[in-house]
Amino acid sequence: MATWVLSECCVRPIPRTSSYPKPRFTILNSPVSNSTLFKTNKPITFNPLFSRVKDRNLGLKVSAPAKIQFVDEDDGEIANGFNPGAPPPFTLADIRAAIPKHCWVKDPWKSMSYVVRDVVVVFGLAAVAAFFNNIVVWPLYWIAQSTMFWALFVLGHDCGHGSFSNDAKLNSVVGHILHSSILVPYHGWRISHRTHHQNHGHVENDESWHPLSEKIYRNLDKGTRTLRFTLPFPMLAYPFYLWSRSPGKKGSHFNPDSDLFLPNEKKDIITSTVCWTAMAALLVGLSVTMGPLQVLKLYGIPYWGFVVWLDLVTYLHHHGHEDKLPWYRGKEWSYLRGGLTTLDRDYGWINNIHHDIGTHVIHHLFPQIPHYNLIEATEAAKPVFGKYYREPKKSGPLPFHLLEVLINSLKKDHYVSDEGEIVYYQTDPKMTAN
Repeated sequence: MATWVLSECCVRPIPRTSSYPKPRFTILNSPVSNSTLFKTNKPITFNPLFSRVKDRNLGLKVSAPAKIQFVDEDDGEIANGFNPGAPPPFTLADIRAAIPKHCWVKDPWKSMSYVVRDVVVVFGLAAVAAFFNNIVVWPLYWIAQSTMFWALFVLGHDCGHGSFSNDAKLNSVVGHILHSSILVPYHGWRISHRTHHQNHGHVENDESWHPLSEKIYRNLDKGTRTLRFTLPFPMLAYPFYLWSRSPGKKGSHFNPDSDLFLPNEKKDIITSTVCWTAMAALLVGLSVTMGPLQVLKLYGIPYWGFVVWLDLVTYLHHHGHEDKLPWYRGKEWSYLRGGLTTLDRDYGWINNIHHDIGTHVIHHLFPQIPHYNLIEATEAAKPVFGKYYREPKKSGPLPFHLLEVLINSLKKDHYVSDEGEIVYYQTDPKMTAN
């Protein structure tokens, strides 16, 4: 998490989690005269929302953007009297105050109980599949085990945020074991994920599934463009992202000299890369002793299923809402406004299995809250959020409804304008036709 965030009142500190190194970004606010106007060639219609904000004198001093990308009223943002890109009439402190104090308490024993539960299930599934070893059991095993690998990732994710416990060493040890077992470099991921949280909703600075600018999009070769927007390829992207990041960005999660990391983080990256390499070597050894086909069935296919889960969930937390949601640049971005563009999702029976990671808005704003308290914290914060919280569509036992959301988003959400401090996804008609 960022150490300092911009609220509507002032620059406020967020409590550190002991597992996080010092952030590399500091967010500043720049006062501007109330008389500042934005320029546009389009006529401006009166919006009562802005009047209400002005009358309340919230005290938020944010420079008006040089350009704002206007969104047609048909898209639903302003026609109903609500503009999701407008500064919210509440502060981060208001949300924090609404969350019960016990929601912030981290119980390492409770956290470890989830680890034990998931590890027992993982080994139990593998034992059952290996025992029966038939064409009926294997597909069921692959679906179940890939989901459990994803659950292990989420617990390691809590370690990275420091929401697993207040003990940095415990977080690091458990995080390394869980993430290395599914071929994720723990510290490399943790640090880039920290960057994602520090800059969520920012066009250029965000790290996870951030939008491409139109210039970068137009310069993509046909193959890369197809891989990014044509299923199933985007859902298999994570291992490649770990090695080379997203288009327009350089670096690797395994290279201690990467631009992702600060000089004092090199030892952490080396440690995680060694652990990742040890796991890879173990898999090679198992392939020699058990046979490569058996390792493929027990581990390889569930691993790629886990990758699909990871890419699906992380993508849909920031894309695919029926209304267009803003992305920010420059002085219009703030930690709060960026966090409010995230989305909660309902996964039916999977919610408990993957530790309520779908309860994502509160997690993005306050990643110190343990996963087992996210639902209660969200319910407490909803009255503060108002229309800035988008209630997720209820799922059946399995979240098949999200496949339609994913497909529609990949057809429409292609790039954002190169200019403007509040921008929305635009569609490339050629990609839609294809």
